[in-house]
Amino acid sequence: MNEDPTLTLKRLRGSIDNVDAALMYLLAERFKATKQVGVLKAEHGMPPSDPAREEQQLARLRQLALDAELDPEFAEKWFNFVVAEVIRHHTEAADGL
Repeated sequence: MNEDPTLTLKRLRGSIDNVDAALMYLLAERFKATKQVGVLKAEHGMPPSDPAREEQQLARLRQLALDAELDPEFAEKWFNFVVAEVIRHHTEAADGL
């Protein structure tokens, strides 16, 4: 017997909500680490941005996206958004010294 569509919708939305919560906590952990990187860079006069590292990470994430059957263009947009925020944090850390 098929599940009631309303119950299916509720179940699927619950799954989406759980994934969203996990993503928020994972992003928070990521930003905690990148803020520490920003402080380290600022203390040692290193530039906020590392284009070579960003290029390597982007290639890695595009491949991960393909492996996960996710659009690599979406992965690139997400990465660029996150990197812009990380660089902002690094710049703030450098300005704070």
